[in-house]
Amino acid sequence: MDWVYTLSGFFVGLTIGFTGVGGGSLMTPLLVLVFGVSPAIAVGTDLLYASLTKTVGVWVHGRRGTVDWRVVGLLSLGSLPATLVTILLMKFLALDEKAMHSLVSSVLSVALLLTAVTLLFKEQIKKIARRSDGAVHELHHRYLPAATIVTGAIAGALVTVSSIGAGALGTVALLFLYPRMPSVKVVGTDIAHAVPLTAFAGMGHLALGTVDLTLLAHLLLGSLPGIYIGSHLSTKIPEKVLRPLLATMLMLIGTKLILS
Repeated sequence: MDWVYTLSGFFVGLTIGFTGVGGGSLMTPLLVLVFGVSPAIAVGTDLLYASLTKTVGVWVHGRRGTVDWRVVGLLSLGSLPATLVTILLMKFLALDEKAMHSLVSSVLSVALLLTAVTLLFKEQIKKIARRSDGAVHELHHRYLPAATIVTGAIAGALVTVSSIGAGALGTVALLFLYPRMPSVKVVGTDIAHAVPLTAFAGMGHLALGTVDLTLLAHLLLGSLPGIYIGSHLSTKIPEKVLRPLLATMLMLIGTKLILS
C-alpha cells in the first residue's frame, strides 16, 4: 500500500507543478474518499505535506523578487492567531470521531466548491477588480492593512479545519485587495504566506495527534519529483485546458463529500 501513497503524492505534485493549485484540494479528499483515512488525520498530514512542498516555491519566488513580504506579514498577523484559536477550540471541544468527520467533511466540501468556482472564473474575477475605463477598484489605503489581516484570519481558520484555502482562494482574495499587484507577485505572496500558515496549523494537528508521519513521508517521496516534473512541463500545456479540468474534478469531489 505504501507505493500507492507515493504514486498519489506524485500525481498531486504533478498537478501542483502544472497549475499551482491542488495540494489540499486534491490530497485531503483523495486520502479520505479513496484510502479511507480519517478526515482529521488526512487534514493534519496534508498541512505538513503542503508546508514542505511549497517551501521550494517560496525559495524560487523569493530569489525572483516576486513576494511582497509586507503583505505576507499582514496576512500572517491574522492567520497564525486564528490558527491557534481554531486548534485550541478543536482540543477544547474534544469532538468524537463521528462529529470530527462531519465537521471536516462539511468545511472541506464547501472549500472545494469555492476553489472550483474561483478556478473557473479566475479571469472574470480579475476583470471585476478593474473598471471599464481601465482603472482599478481599490480599498482605501487606511483600511487595507486591517482588511488584509481579517482575510488572513479567515484563511487561517479555514485551512486549519480543511487544509484548503491557502491556494486558489488566497490568490483571489489578494487580487481583490491588491488589484495593482502583478499576477506573478500575487502567486508568490500567496505561496509565501501558505508555508508558515500550513506549517503552524500542521504542528497544531501534530500536537493533537492527528498527523501520520509515515504517511507523510510516503506522500513526499512521490510529490517532490512530481512538482519538479510538473513545473517544467507546465509551459507546454495551456492553463486554459488544465484549469477547467481541475475545477470540474474539484466540483465532483466536493459534491460527493456533501452527499456522503
